[in-house]
Amino acid sequence: MSDKGSGSQVAKRTPMDLLKSTLNADSVQAQFRNALEDNAGPFIASIIDLVGSDKTLQQCDPNLVIMECLKAATLKLPINRQLGFAWIIPYKVQGTMTPQFQMGYRGYIQLAMRTGQYRFLNAGTIMEGVNVTQNRLTGQVDFSGTASSDKVQGYFAYLELLNGFSKSVYMTRAEVEAHAKRFSKSFGSSTSPWKTDFDAMAIKTVLRQLLSKYGVMSIEMASALSTEGEDAEDVIVREIAGNAHVEVLEEGIPDGVDGETGEIQAPQGEGQPSEGQAGLPDWAQE
Repeated sequence: MSDKGSGSQVAKRTPMDLLKSTLNADSVQAQFRNALEDNAGPFIASIIDLVGSDKTLQQCDPNLVIMECLKAATLKLPINRQLGFAWIIPYKVQGTMTPQFQMGYRGYIQLAMRTGQYRFLNAGTIMEGVNVTQNRLTGQVDFSGTASSDKVQGYFAYLELLNGFSKSVYMTRAEVEAHAKRFSKSFGSSTSPWKTDFDAMAIKTVLRQLLSKYGVMSIEMASALSTEGEDAEDVIVREIAGNAHVEVLEEGIPDGVDGETGEIQAPQGEGQPSEGQAGLPDWAQE
């Protein structure tokens, strides 16, 4: 009778009970302390708040949720959605909800600032009416004139280092849209961020290309870029909407999880995504 009652009790455990139990494990607590030291406690509390407010994340394996949160912890980026530095996004892999760590463009700016090597780092929109010229030899982009409407014609990202090196990237709206159609598996979805927040997606696209090609490649930045994944031409190939759950064909075990036991392993920090992750969309809005 006692065994039967015990089994019944286990069956009634909620997703939040399972998450809290896993977070209380000494091995998990140690990993967050190694990454965040005295800030481990508040970060763990933010995980509970995040999952508690997202019914879809509660459908995910808590081990995988925590593993994705560890990626943010190792980069010392908060996962609070309102701050826009990083998110843990649930998506479907052959019918199973799976969490995915995603960077916002503010997260990239934060990592760049930590290097102490940037004099300027900026990204934004260019409205119609502004004249855009680009020096094909240096790659420098110049803007002149005033906007004639509030309609966006293109997107830019610019960096200047303390040593004087500067670089800029500019893409027209048409170029960004063509890029998204080619590389985003979620572009055609009505809930894709390319439909709901095109400008934020486009800004991260140009900023990420700028930093991945010309930025100061700190260990943190390299880890962030490899965690999100990109192809050999430094283009974003994965987008996931903030609240959209995109069905994909590929299935794989995320890095940092034992493929047989499903247990969390020590975060690697670097390395390319697993084969199952390589074709997944990537969320990029702020």
